Amino acid sequence: MPSQLEGKRVAFLMTDGVEQVEFTEPWSALRQAGAEVTLVSPTEGTVLGLHHLDKADTFDVDLGVTGADASDFDAIVLPGGVVNADHLRMDAASVAFVRSFFEQHKPVAAICHAPWILAEAGVIRGRSLTSYPSLKTDLVNAGADWSDEAVVVDQGLVTSRRPDDLPAFIDKVIEEIAEGEHAGQTV
Repeated sequence: MPSQLEGKRVAFLMTDGVEQVEFTEPWSALRQAGAEVTLVSPTEGTVLGLHHLDKADTFDVDLGVTGADASDFDAIVLPGGVVNADHLRMDAASVAFVRSFFEQHKPVAAICHAPWILAEAGVIRGRSLTSYPSLKTDLVNAGADWSDEAVVVDQGLVTSRRPDDLPAFIDKVIEEIAEGEHAGQTV
């Protein structure tokens, strides 16, 4: 459905060390569904992707996170990658940007290690989600109801474990963005 997300604006928040496939596949799928996608980053210029721990491609940053406003977007996608996720959760502007999507009840999608920033933002207490298995303890300690499933959807929050889950993740991300704001998507 090429027009399923027509008129929807989606931010992709990432920095150097992003797991490339967790960015490129959702980016491509959302564009094909009609969404306008924007690469937001605390990094200026370009972002370096990784394939596991091997350097991959670079991607042009469209907008610095300090100049980004959740009000300008309908949803946010958080690709994973250990390095990417660890840097983003330590960046105050990135954490605030993510938190603002919850405050505005907008869809949020996070895969692999990306849910680390959700814990940092204080938005997962009482929420059902999944992640890369090594994050389980961190997320449970932050109050999440963690489960080992390919994709978990909770009131506009979409999470997945790893690149193998991308087909299910992408389907649910498109579905949640198409539905729009969710009253239960809040801090």
